[in-house]
Amino acid sequence: MRSDVDFERLVLEHHEALYRFARSMTRNEPDARDLVQETFLRWAQRGHQLSDISKVKSWLFTTLYRESAAKARRAVRFPHDSIESAELELPEIPSDAPNRTDGSLIVDALSQLDDTFRAPIALFYLEDYSYPEIAEILEIPLGTVKSRLARGIAHLQRALANPSPPRTPPTTPTHGASPS
Repeated sequence: MRSDVDFERLVLEHHEALYRFARSMTRNEPDARDLVQETFLRWAQRGHQLSDISKVKSWLFTTLYRESAAKARRAVRFPHDSIESAELELPEIPSDAPNRTDGSLIVDALSQLDDTFRAPIALFYLEDYSYPEIAEILEIPLGTVKSRLARGIAHLQRALANPSPPRTPPTTPTHGASPS
C-alpha cells in the first residue's frame, strides 16, 4: 500500500460512490458490497504501483469495473443453478420408491430387461466384475459395456418407478374336470 495515501481516508472518500457504481452494475446489495470490498483489497495489494496519485479515483473505478466483468465471465462459465430451476431435468422418482424397493422387486424388474442389458448389469452389480472384465466375458467393446450399463439402468429405473402387477403362472385346465 502507498505510504503517502491514508487507507482509511481513501475508503471514507470513495466508498459511497464505488458502492453506488457497483450496485448499478450488479443490481443486488451483497454482490455490490463484495465488489467494493474486492476493489479496496486490490488497492491494498497493488495501490503502491500507481505512479500518479491524482488518478486514485479512476484507478478504483476501473478496478471495480474489471472485477465486475471478471465475475460476470465466471458466472457465464460456471453458472449456479438453483435446484428449482433444474427440477425439470431431474428424473421422476416417486417419493415412496425407497420404501417399497426390496430385493424381490429389483430381481423381478431385472428379469424383465432384455438380455442385452440384463447381462452387463448382473455382472457389474451382482457379481462385482469391472468394465474390462465384462467386456471380455461378453466379448464386446468396453464402450458398449458402458453404454449398455447406462441404458440398462435407465430401463431398470423406469421399471422400478412403474412396476407391473405380479405375474401369475397360467393355469391349465385339468382333463375331465368340469368348469364350475
